[in-house]
Amino acid sequence: MTLDFSRVRFVMTEPSHPGNVGSAARAIKTMGFSDLMLVSPKTEQITTLPEAIALASGASDVLASAQTVETLQQALAPVTLAFALTARDRELGPPACDIREAAHMAQTHLAQHAHARVALVVGTERSGLTNEHIELCHRVCHIPANPAYSSLNVSQALQLGAWELRYALLTAQNTSNAVPLSPATARASKDRGSEPAAGQAVQALLVHWQEALEAVGFLDPNHPKKLMPRMRHLFNRGDLTQDEVDMWRGVCTAMIATARGIRHNNPSR
Repeated sequence: MTLDFSRVRFVMTEPSHPGNVGSAARAIKTMGFSDLMLVSPKTEQITTLPEAIALASGASDVLASAQTVETLQQALAPVTLAFALTARDRELGPPACDIREAAHMAQTHLAQHAHARVALVVGTERSGLTNEHIELCHRVCHIPANPAYSSLNVSQALQLGAWELRYALLTAQNTSNAVPLSPATARASKDRGSEPAAGQAVQALLVHWQEALEAVGFLDPNHPKKLMPRMRHLFNRGDLTQDEVDMWRGVCTAMIATARGIRHNNPSR
């Protein structure tokens, strides 16, 4: 069984120190990965600065090919399983796991779905990930460090994450612990509708779902409370397929049409 390391993405959110970006490029390359994504860096042209190039130390190709986007939503658009790496407990958020559990979960996800993509997301050097960033991920992931001093530099955190992912992928590839495609899963993987929905599809569904809830009066946009974050976690936890996203979009369309008094033809009848 061969697993493509290019289907794993490492995302740095709002990095401000060029050295950390260069170190991150080196960290993931040493583990066989190459997909580095930067979300709204605080420093312009951060990958071209001397400190970044110096600390990349042989990983200049990964550094040069690092993509920059404005939002985490854009970075996770093709991703089907995203882990938010954070040291802080969250009152409201996705299910939590440690970094080793995350690596095994990622390996299984990639092995079972031919078009799946996995991402490991880290936050800013000073404050980590915001609740809004974490809402876009499927799992919260912890590194079980010293509880008296658990703060890791972001490039160090990526190094540990990349190592655990590499170890899980290689272990599955070289031992009987591999999770091969079952005949049923192999057949389903040929149908993109049965594959896990990409991040951009789920985000579009959530926008549509909010519109539908407002249309039927279930959600008051002036007093939304925590309804939509809870809904977001519910949908992310459900591991939706593309077919399921399309089904829910149809439900949204019907709800909005009914609320507006428009006759809607249900294709399922």
